[in-house]
Amino acid sequence: MSGPFVLDASLAVSWCFRDEITPLGAHVLAKLETVHAIAPAVLAFELANGLTLAQRRRRITLAEQQECLEKLRQLPIALEQRPLFWLCERIIPLAHKFRLTAYDAAYLELAIREALPLATLDGDLRQAALQAGIPLVA
Repeated sequence: MSGPFVLDASLAVSWCFRDEITPLGAHVLAKLETVHAIAPAVLAFELANGLTLAQRRRRITLAEQQECLEKLRQLPIALEQRPLFWLCERIIPLAHKFRLTAYDAAYLELAIREALPLATLDGDLRQAALQAGIPLVA
């Protein structure tokens, strides 16, 4: 893979926890040294939620949470902004078709629309991408 890709929250959040780094996660993180990622705006909410829950469950401290956010801030990840109803009209049918959450369907919709590979650890999203003909970052 030499160009941009769609990044989902499952990978981005995993970079904040040493015990969750996978070979795929390390590979995608290394790719961000030479290419950029794009994500739907929901990525920010999913990151915030994942880090909030992790801190609440005492998996990370507030200082570690801030450290992770700073590390993520420095990565070349662009958030796409689209009108609310424009997105809903595209995301809801994909969520139904592939039995995904609307959050996951947002990543799939972006990958389909931009014809970009998808980087995710989510099994259901990976399966939906393959069924939709979207290549996975591997």
